Amino acid sequence: MPGNPFTDPNWAPDLADTVERAVGKVRTVATDNAVKASRGVVFGVLALFVGLVAVPLLVILLLGVLRETLGFFVSHGRAVWISYMALGAILMIAGFVALRARHSKEPA
Repeated sequence: MPGNPFTDPNWAPDLADTVERAVGKVRTVATDNAVKASRGVVFGVLALFVGLVAVPLLVILLLGVLRETLGFFVSHGRAVWISYMALGAILMIAGFVALRARHSKEPA
């Protein structure tokens, strides 16, 4: 009888292989999903911090480039306030567009 451990010499290795396969499958399913979730959280937080640092630096860079470019055409004092007003207007328009896009159109 093949299921009897006393008469089947391969019963113990077969049982060990079956247990190892079952445990390996459960471990793979549980561990892989946990690793994917933890990587998503870690890289998401990292991207958030990078974005929080990069956006103000980008605004400062754009302000400086705009000020220096305008400095060729007008005096330094005028270039400063024109660049502030221009970048402020661009950011304000972007904010209005973002506010308008946050709500979807409801059918009448």
